[in-house]
Order: sequence, then structure tokens, then C-alpha cells
Amino acid sequence: MESVQGQQEAAVPGAFSAFARFVLCGGGVGLASSVAVAVVASRVPWVLANALITVISTFLATELHARFTFGAGGRATWRQHAQSAGSAAIAYTVTCVAMLVLQQLVASPGAMLEQAVYLSASALTGVARFAVLRLVVFARSRSQATPAARSARPLHATVGRASAPADPSELCHAA
Repeated sequence: MESVQGQQEAAVPGAFSAFARFVLCGGGVGLASSVAVAVVASRVPWVLANALITVISTFLATELHARFTFGAGGRATWRQHAQSAGSAAIAYTVTCVAMLVLQQLVASPGAMLEQAVYLSASALTGVARFAVLRLVVFARSRSQATPAARSARPLHATVGRASAPADPSELCHAA
């Protein structure tokens, strides 16, 4: 039993490796999305292309995070997809607000300032999104797998001890 517990705990990445995987998976999807938006925007309005690619990339990133980043052990559930989409929508809103605030504070900001503000807002929301995904969205997968392994007593702890039947009706048939 102890080896099963060790394998399950090893399957759940630590915070540092999970964050590295989060950046790698999310960054890869982000780069692919930027290319995809440009391609799709050549055929449809940019706003529609951005919305479409955002939905697809969020779905893809959530699947990658479930399988590789957070060690959930399989495909993401629809609930996890919805929660992930909610966190992505909040992050998107924060970056938009940051850019609007910049436009209000600086009459004509240069490209470098705009990039600095956008990337800073993206980095902050990315760290917050990582925390939400790790502690809320994919936490159930880890917490459901681990208690079963921890509650299992080693064989030497139960040898020689009488245990009560799990079902009271077994009392009649125990003799």
C-alpha cells in the first residue's frame, strides 16, 4: 500500500514543476493562438476570430493542464472546463481594464509602454490563474486520490486484530 501512496503522490507535481508545466503548456497554446487568430482574422472580423480562438485555446489549455500540469490523471471534466473558462475570462477582463486605465492615464502611450503594461497584467493574472487552477479547479482530483491511499492501513497494522464488520447485517452471518 505504501508504494501505491508513493506513486500517487509522485504523480502529483510539486508547485514549482506544476508552474513550469503551466507556463510551457499555456505559453505554447498562447503562441499557437496568436498565429491562429491572425489566420482566422484574414477571413472573418478580428473580434469574431479572437473570440473563437480564445474558446478553442482555453479548452485545449484546460485539457493540457488536466493531463500534464496538475497531474489530474486524465481528461478535464466539464466542471473543470467551466471553472477554467471563468478564470480565463477574469484574466482577460483584468488585462483589458489595465489597457483601458493606461489609455486614460497616458494620452498616447508608446508601444513599449503598452507592451509593458499588457505583459505585466498578463503575468499577474497568469500567476493568479495558476493558483486558482491548482488550488480550486484541479484540487479535487488530487484530494480525492490521496485520502484513499492515506486511509489504507498497512497490513502489519491489521494482523492479529479483530475488526468489526462494515455492515451490521453481517453480524448475523459472521458465525
